[in-house]
Amino acid sequence: MKKFLSIALALALTAALFAGCSAAGNGASSTVLASGTVTAGPLASQTVPAEEAKAPKYVFLFIGDGMSFPQFQSAADYLGALADDDYMKAVPSLDDNQGAVLDGPVPLNFMGFEAVGSVVTYDSNSFAPDSASTATSISTGHKTYSGSINVDETATVAYETITEKVHDQLGMKVGVISSVNLNHATPAAFYAHQASRSSYYEIGLELIDSGFEYFAGGGLLKPTGSDKDKEDLYALAEKAGYTVVKTQAEAEKVSAGPVILIDEHLADSSAMAYELDRTEQLWSLADYVEKGIQVLDNDKGFFLMCEGGKIDWACHANDAASTIHDTLALADAVQVAIDFAKTHADETLILVTGDHETGGLTIGFAGTDYDTYLSLLDSQKISFAKFDSDYVSGYKEKKTSFETVLSDIETLFGLKADGSADDKLVLTSYELGLLKTAYEKSVNETDTGMAAQEEYVAYGTYEPLTVTITHILNNKSGVSFSSYSHTGLPVAMFADGVNAEQFNGYYDNTDIYTKLAAMLAVK
Repeated sequence: MKKFLSIALALALTAALFAGCSAAGNGASSTVLASGTVTAGPLASQTVPAEEAKAPKYVFLFIGDGMSFPQFQSAADYLGALADDDYMKAVPSLDDNQGAVLDGPVPLNFMGFEAVGSVVTYDSNSFAPDSASTATSISTGHKTYSGSINVDETATVAYETITEKVHDQLGMKVGVISSVNLNHATPAAFYAHQASRSSYYEIGLELIDSGFEYFAGGGLLKPTGSDKDKEDLYALAEKAGYTVVKTQAEAEKVSAGPVILIDEHLADSSAMAYELDRTEQLWSLADYVEKGIQVLDNDKGFFLMCEGGKIDWACHANDAASTIHDTLALADAVQVAIDFAKTHADETLILVTGDHETGGLTIGFAGTDYDTYLSLLDSQKISFAKFDSDYVSGYKEKKTSFETVLSDIETLFGLKADGSADDKLVLTSYELGLLKTAYEKSVNETDTGMAAQEEYVAYGTYEPLTVTITHILNNKSGVSFSSYSHTGLPVAMFADGVNAEQFNGYYDNTDIYTKLAAMLAVK
C-alpha cells in the first residue's frame, strides 16, 4: 500500500509539473476558458480568450494522416542521407572512416515554424485511435469512439465542426482537400456527422449539403451506395450547384466555386497516386492547394484543410519509401501556404499536424545496430500498391518464375541476388529465403508452414511478396515498423503566423479546436 501511494503521489506531482510547464512554456496567456480545463482530459487549456486574440483571416490546416515524429523525421533524415551521399561521390577519396562527417537531417519547411507542440491523440475507447475519432477531436473539440465522425458515444448528439462554424457564422469560405477519398474519415470529419465512418454514401450526401466552396483530390467511395442502387453523388452535387470536374485540363480553368475537383489519374481505391508513382504531368497535392487559394480567396477570408492521407496508407503497408515521399509531398503543399503568407503575413495562420501515428515507424533496426543507410530507400522506384497492381497480379496469372521476379525486384527496389559483399543491397541467404517463401505464397498460393500468428506478423493483410520486399529494404536502410495499425504516439503540431504561439506546449488534440474557436470567436 505504501508503494502504491508513493507511485500515486509521484504521478500526481508529475501531472502537476506537466501542467505548469505547459502553461509557463506557452508564451501565451495561461488563462483558461470559462468552463475551466479541457473537458476531454487532464491537460490544461492554454487558449487565449477571444477578446485577447487577433483572428486570422486565412487559416490553413494541414493534417498528415498517420504522421507523427517518426514520419517527418525519417523524411528529413532521408534528405540528409542523400545529401551526404552526393558529397561522398563528389569527393571519392573519402570513405566511411576517412574524414566524412554526417551533416545531419535536412529539415522539412514546417519543421522551422515558430511554434511547436506535442499533441495527445487517445479517443473514447483506445490509446491507439483511428482517423474518424481523432479528426473529430480536432474539428469539434470532443472525444468519441473510434470509427465515429462528429457524434457522441451514443451516436445521438451531433457536434458542429470548426469549418461549419466559420462558414455559417463568419462567412469564411471553406475548402477540403485530400490525397485519398473525399468521403474518407479525415476529410469527412470537417463536414459530416455519422455513427460509422463506413457510411460513405451518407457522408457524401453531407458533403453536398455542406455548401463548402471547394473540395479536391481523391474520388468519392461508393457514389451510388453500397448496393449501387442510389442516385449518383456526383449527379446530386451538380443538381445542388456544384461544378464537378474530373479532368486536369478542366481543373486548370476553374477559378470559382462551389466546385468538386476529382483527380483525373486516380489510383488504388479511387485515391490520388502515391507521390512515388506520380509523374511531373500529374497534379500534386500542392497543385490542389494552389487552386484552392484561387477559388477561396475573398474579403472575408477562408479556412482550408488539406490531408496527406496516403502517408497513413503507406505506413499501414510498412512501405517506408512511399511514406517518406508522401510526407515530402505534404511539405510541398505546405510551401504553397507559406508562399501565400508572405503577402498576407499579419492575416494568416498555418498549422501542420497529424491525427495519429501509423505503423510504429522507427528510425533504427536490430540488424544494423547503430547504423542507418536511409539513402538505400532511393532504390525503390514504385509504391507497394503499384507493384501489386502492375506486377504481382501478372505474376499470379502467368505463374512467373522466381528468377524473373527477382530481376524485377532488382530493377524496382534495388535488391540484388548477387553482387559485391560491400553492396548493402545484396540479399543475404536468409533474406532470399524470406522472399522465396513469400513468392510461393503470393504467386502459387503455397502454404508457408507458419502458424497463423507468425504469418500475420510477417505479412499482415498485405500481399506477402510485396510486403516482404519493403520489409527487407526498410531493414537494410535501418528503419522498421512494429505494426500494420495505428499506435498511441503523440503527434506534433507546427504553427506559423497569427497566434502561432498558442500552439506551443503539450496538450490534448481537442485543444486544437478550442484554440481555433477562441481566436476566431465562433460559438
